[in-house]
Amino acid sequence: MEPSIRCERAPEHGTVSRLPVTNSSVYFDENFSPPGLSLSYEELKELKTEFAISLYRHVSEAENRTNLVVSPASVAVSLELLQFGAQGNTLLELQDALGYSIHADQSMQDFMHTVDEAVTDSSQGPVVQLGCSLFVDAGVQLLPDFAERASRWANSSLLQTNLSDPNITHTREWITTDLADGDVRGMTLESAGSSLSQVTLVSTLYFRSMWQQKFSFMDSQMLPFTTPEGLTLKVPTMHHTAEVNYGQFQTAALEAFSVVELPYLGEKLSMFLVLPSHKRTPLSQIESHLSAKTITLWANSLKRTKMDIFLPRFSIQSLFDLKTVLPALGIRDAFDPITANFKGISEQDSLYISEAIHKAEIEVTEDGTRASGATAMVLLKRSRTPVFKADRPFTFFLRQANTGSVLFIGRVTNPS
Repeated sequence: MEPSIRCERAPEHGTVSRLPVTNSSVYFDENFSPPGLSLSYEELKELKTEFAISLYRHVSEAENRTNLVVSPASVAVSLELLQFGAQGNTLLELQDALGYSIHADQSMQDFMHTVDEAVTDSSQGPVVQLGCSLFVDAGVQLLPDFAERASRWANSSLLQTNLSDPNITHTREWITTDLADGDVRGMTLESAGSSLSQVTLVSTLYFRSMWQQKFSFMDSQMLPFTTPEGLTLKVPTMHHTAEVNYGQFQTAALEAFSVVELPYLGEKLSMFLVLPSHKRTPLSQIESHLSAKTITLWANSLKRTKMDIFLPRFSIQSLFDLKTVLPALGIRDAFDPITANFKGISEQDSLYISEAIHKAEIEVTEDGTRASGATAMVLLKRSRTPVFKADRPFTFFLRQANTGSVLFIGRVTNPS
C-alpha cells in the first residue's frame, strides 16, 4: 500500500481539529517603520537534504549529547511560505538559508507536487500530513497576492481571528490530537495573544506508519545499552531477523560505522539507522560526515542482507527555539524590528518574527513509527548471519525514497 498525504483544515473560528506530531510556528509582531536560478529536480533534492543536515547539525550542537528529533521538512515549509511575503535582504537571507528560491521558476512547485503525488491516498499505508495554517489578526489586511499564494502552498489555510483577545485560548496553544487514539497534547505560546501579535504561522508534519515487516513483541527483551557517559542501562529492545538494505562504511579517519534501512509499509518511506561500529567511537565523529552526497551514496550502495536487527524502543519529544538556530543559518533580518521586511504580506503594518518555535515527536515500537534531516563502502562478507545491534548511541532519519526528502532526523543517546 502507498502512503497518503492528508491536510486537515482548521475551522473558521481558528481551532485546529487535528494535532500534528511536529509543529513549527512563526509569529509576526507589529514593527516600527523600517528605513534565482532555475534548478533541476536532482539539484533541489540535494539542496533540501543539505538544509536538513545543516539544521540538524546546528540543533545538535546546542543540545550536546541528549536525545533529539527535528523535522527539517516542517521547518523548510515555514521558510518557503515566508518567501512569498519577504522582500529585500530579508528575502535573500531566507533564500540563502534554504539554498533555493520559490520564486525562481516552476521547478520548486513541481518538486512539491511530486512529493505530494509520491504518496497517493491509501487507507492502510503510511500517513504523511504536511501543511501550514496562517492565523491572521482581524486588524491586518493581507495583500491579495500573498493571500492567494499562501493558500495554495503546501496545503496551507488562512484563518482570520482576534489574536489580541486574551479570552481566545486557541490562538495561544498548539493543540495536537493523535490521529490514532485521540490523545491530546498542548503547549502554551507566551507571545500569542499579545496586542502586537498579528500573524501566526504554524507548519505541521504528522507521520504514522507500520513497518514493512513488524518486530515481534514476543522477541523483545531487556538488553544493555551504553550511554555516551559510559553508563550501561537495561532497556526494552526489539528484535527480528529480516532481509534489509545494509552496509558498512568508513570515515576519512577510518572510523567504521554501519547503516541499515528499515522500510515502512509500501516501501515508499524508510528509516535509516546509523551506528558506529565500535563503542569507543563518539557518534559526533560519524555525524560530522553527514551530507546530501553521503546519504545518496548510502541509499544507492546498501545491499540486501539477511541479518539480526536489535533496536531499542524509543520515544523522543524535542522543543527548540528557532530564534537561536536560524540566525546561525544566516536568517537574521527577519527577527529584527528595524531591518525585517515583510511588506509582501501586508502594506498596512511592518512585521517581524517575534517567535520561532519548533516541536517534534517520534515514537518507535514493534508495530512501527509515529512521528509528530567522503566515505567508502565496505560490504560485510560473513558465513553467519550478520548482526545490527543498536546498543549504543545512534543517528536516525526518515526519508522518502523517490524524492529523497528528509522528514525527520535525530539521535538516540539514552532510550530510557
